[in-house]
Amino acid sequence: MEIVKSLKSESAEPNGDTPALRLFALLEVIAAKDQHVSLQGLVEETGLPKPTLHRMLQQLETAGLLQREVDGRHYSSGVRLRRLAENLLLNNTHHGARHRVLRHLVEEIGESCNITALSGSEVVYLDRVETAAPLRFYLHPGSRVPAHCSASGKIFLAQMSPVQRRRLLAHAPLSNYTAKTITDLDKLELELKRVRRDGFAIDDEEFLPGLVCVAVLVPASSGRSNLCVAAQAPIMRLTPDKALQLLPALQRAAQALSSIDAQSPLQDSDGPDDATASAGASA
Repeated sequence: MEIVKSLKSESAEPNGDTPALRLFALLEVIAAKDQHVSLQGLVEETGLPKPTLHRMLQQLETAGLLQREVDGRHYSSGVRLRRLAENLLLNNTHHGARHRVLRHLVEEIGESCNITALSGSEVVYLDRVETAAPLRFYLHPGSRVPAHCSASGKIFLAQMSPVQRRRLLAHAPLSNYTAKTITDLDKLELELKRVRRDGFAIDDEEFLPGLVCVAVLVPASSGRSNLCVAAQAPIMRLTPDKALQLLPALQRAAQALSSIDAQSPLQDSDGPDDATASAGASA
């Protein structure tokens, strides 16, 4: 099964009642793109005068919310904007409900589990629950791992177009962490093609020797998702073949996490127990 169907993003119109809201709306337009934007392209898309857009882009660049690419003509998200997005994910108001789903998943499968998101070319751990087993790899929330050699990272990369993927990885060399790390772009493309077809990814000692991880995507109704749920364990307890047995539990947890994000804030106060029960229901 495919991870997610390709959906065309709907851009926001860069309008608002105040200059600040108009800048925010322009950020929404840019954030909806899976590629760098140019001044001329934004003029054609928004219909705003070039001097107005140029001034707005300069303001956003000065604030660190956008950054200009090396060609001097294109813009992408700035460090400050990316940090804002990460903090929103780490401190999401749904965190308590998500954590209960994650804790229930660990109780069910007996191995450490985490929720992750993609930030640039790295995977960020938004939440993690450790197994009670004495032998484990400790990675705390906020930890970062490379996308090309992690199970969650492969899931996120598999959602991208080949052009977007290569552009992202071109700025982040495929470093070799173990003898099993995939460092060739063509071989990685073949691996990502399999991930997209099967709907899950496995890290077979590709980041840390002796560590095996399996991940699935948390579905998003709005299109491409930026959340994964994954399980990790030492290879003496979890081989790639055994990891496949965890997929039903991981998929139930992913559906429960998806339902939490779909709830309104009012519903969220009553919903965690139902979501947790959904994660633990039998297949």
